[in-house]
Amino acid sequence: MDLGMDMWKYFGITHTNHTIMNPMSLDKAGKLVELLQLTDGGRVLDVACGKAEFLCLIAERYDVTGTGIELSPHTISAARQNVEARNLGNRIELLHTDGGTYAPDKIGRLDLVSCIGASWVYQGHAGTLKALMKMARPGGLVLVGEPFWRGEPDPEYLKLTDTTPDMCGSHIGNLKTGEELGLTFLYSLVSNQDDWDHYEGLQWQAAERYAVDRPDDPDVEVLLRVIRRNRDAYLSWGRDCLGWAMYLFRVS
Repeated sequence: MDLGMDMWKYFGITHTNHTIMNPMSLDKAGKLVELLQLTDGGRVLDVACGKAEFLCLIAERYDVTGTGIELSPHTISAARQNVEARNLGNRIELLHTDGGTYAPDKIGRLDLVSCIGASWVYQGHAGTLKALMKMARPGGLVLVGEPFWRGEPDPEYLKLTDTTPDMCGSHIGNLKTGEELGLTFLYSLVSNQDDWDHYEGLQWQAAERYAVDRPDDPDVEVLLRVIRRNRDAYLSWGRDCLGWAMYLFRVS
């Protein structure tokens, strides 16, 4: 992704005020955690863990240990602060590395493996499911977060966001991809319009405030140009055609 500025800096700025770095409310994420039904002593891995909020929610609900992988130097710092503030450092390990090259010490032994909103790590949705299911034990869980088209994307939307129709599939297509790989589908949690509006709106606000607070930053011009372009694309077309869901599967 060529933003015209450092990608990690851009996402660090625009996601300053996000607790969960995807279009899902904290309340819904908490409900999903309840449905995981993890057993005591379990091991969890979250690839591209963001600010480690999901890992923290899991560790606060279950007696498990977790590992979070995050490549962004800005976000891993926020993740460490989050884990420390909640006194979970003895149960959550955070690694600043590329999830695509990470291999757990006990392959095929994890109780839950997740990658939420970062399937680029494994070259797409199918590649992500294939990679995660190898790390989970038989009967273990695989959780992914993926966008999907609610309807046919307008050509102007694709042009403005520099994307193509194959950026994502359909909601049922995301589910069927897992089943075709031999996974058992258990549950999906779908974002609504409020979830999306909040996720996108926080980005616009953070960028505009950053520009006012740091007018001498040489990246401000690019930051505002990109965020305003994305804002207009979302409000004009994306709000109607783009969806988001988290998909929970069980390994056979």
